[in-house]
Amino acid sequence: MDRRLNLQQILVNILGSNNVYFQPPENVKLKYPCIIYERSDIRQRHADNLPYISMVRYSLTLITRSPESELVKAILELPYCSYDRYYAADTLNHDVFTLYY
Repeated sequence: MDRRLNLQQILVNILGSNNVYFQPPENVKLKYPCIIYERSDIRQRHADNLPYISMVRYSLTLITRSPESELVKAILELPYCSYDRYYAADTLNHDVFTLYY
């Protein structure tokens, strides 16, 4: 959990606000721009039949009102981060990333 909280703080620093949500319930009212992230996989490497490293894969969604946010570039500067896709819904712009942390 400490690593996830560290990731939370990194995302708060990038966004410049506390509008960073980890698996938010449906009753939470989101404030934009925001980042929603959730765990999507855990990759393990093994040696001598034992796991020696684990990396958690997160799916991050940046939601903004602007279709060309500078936050996309800032998120892509994170190590082990890649851009997945873009989509628009309800007049909001969604940029989706995969991040191993």
